[in-house]
Amino acid sequence: MESILEKRQSLHQRLANQRQLSEQLRSQLGHMQALANIGMISAMIAHEMNNILTPLGNYAYLAMKHPEDAELTRKALEKTTTNSRRAAKILDSMLAMANGRPRKMDWHPVKKMVEDIFSCLARDFSKDHIKVVVDVDDKLTVFAEDICLQQVLMNLILNAREAMMPRGGTLTISARRDAASVKIEIADTGCGIQRCDLAKIFQPFFTTKTELSQAERHGAGLGLAFCKRVVAAHNGAISVDSQPDRGTTFKISLPVP
Repeated sequence: MESILEKRQSLHQRLANQRQLSEQLRSQLGHMQALANIGMISAMIAHEMNNILTPLGNYAYLAMKHPEDAELTRKALEKTTTNSRRAAKILDSMLAMANGRPRKMDWHPVKKMVEDIFSCLARDFSKDHIKVVVDVDDKLTVFAEDICLQQVLMNLILNAREAMMPRGGTLTISARRDAASVKIEIADTGCGIQRCDLAKIFQPFFTTKTELSQAERHGAGLGLAFCKRVVAAHNGAISVDSQPDRGTTFKISLPVP
């Protein structure tokens, strides 16, 4: 009888030890996840800041090379002011996303958001033999945090541009609304994505931009991960259709409240 009791007490003690160890591991895992989130957000912020600072640097360089051109200098200063505000909003929005703070959602005209994106980019797409088609109704609005959704669209537009370099092609931006959602599509006629890569393109740090690709710079693999995170934060969905050498279409669906 004493042997049975001793075995039972030993078993209870072992179970208690296992529970304590499990709680310690769970706490460590939570801490590691928090650190991973901080690292991910920091990397994404750096990626988005680069998208904004690159055209600013180009404008500043041109203004310095042509100090006699007052119109160019004025334009460079306007871009600096506009994009500085955009950068501040992106930082605040991404930190809010990381901290779980409520987002500032409102109705925004989709076409105006697209036009603002092209006004922020330094290089005209036509110079790269890319035709831009915007098929969006002037009155179409979407319920979103505008600065984050604009960054999503900017990422997809820049990716489309790089996919069509250097031969050029057609970039088509379209949007429509049904009873339940607003659907936005970014389509290009570029190099496309290999079938084996389609399932991985939204994973953080996965990129198809290498030294052998036509991209202007090697990818960090964060642009599409950022897009997916922002769309998910809007309770929406993002998907992709692509065929090698025929082009790629990204589809975003955002719910109508």
